[in-house]
Amino acid sequence: MDQCGGGFAVLSIIRTVAETGSTNADMLLAAGAGAAEGDWLRAERQTAGRGRQGRPWVSERGNFYGSTLVRPRRTDPPAPTLALAAAVAVEEAVSTYLRAAGATVRLALKWPNDLLLDDAKLVGILLERSGDAVVIGCGVNLAHHPGLTDRPTTSLADHGVSVDPAIFAETLAESFARWLARWRGEGLGPVRARWLERAHPIGTALSVRQPDGSAIDGLFDGLDHGGALILRLADGGRHVMHAGDVFLL
Repeated sequence: MDQCGGGFAVLSIIRTVAETGSTNADMLLAAGAGAAEGDWLRAERQTAGRGRQGRPWVSERGNFYGSTLVRPRRTDPPAPTLALAAAVAVEEAVSTYLRAAGATVRLALKWPNDLLLDDAKLVGILLERSGDAVVIGCGVNLAHHPGLTDRPTTSLADHGVSVDPAIFAETLAESFARWLARWRGEGLGPVRARWLERAHPIGTALSVRQPDGSAIDGLFDGLDHGGALILRLADGGRHVMHAGDVFLL
């Protein structure tokens, strides 16, 4: 039970399974069957985990794989901005364990849905919608990390931090409940501000691969008021990105 903004309590129910194909796929089915907002599903292992744009997500035991769902209301901010709320929640949760371990490492959020640890991917977030529900999936490399050809990856264990996935699930559920309440009760502003505080610095060189396969290079220039990425181009212009894969240069 967690006391959230607005004076109401949120009860997060976390169900754990030893193995499933994908927690997101399971929660999409549960959403269609009437599952309640705030419910979580955690798997010790996934056999068909996936990331953004259908990419496979390696899901061996020891890491955190979990999904929750939100049922957006008419007065809520745009549903895609839940990605920012989820990102600041998972950054807050991971920071809790890094501080407790005295780890001297640098966390940074990367648009749209990644958390980096010393510039290597630690966390991925995937949003999927079904009817009136948005399912938010999160994979956190606690014990180990996959070897990817297109980007560096890492885990908390690589930095001497040991976290039980079941305990991490409770921390993340509490953090997300708080940030969901702020997103819903105060609007996107506080979430966006927190995201920017925890992002890589303004001026970071980025390359954005667009859905059509083309790429745009520029410098990170913050987020617009709707949460889209702003790139400062070589000619001094600014380009607003609403979709794409971002790589550090």
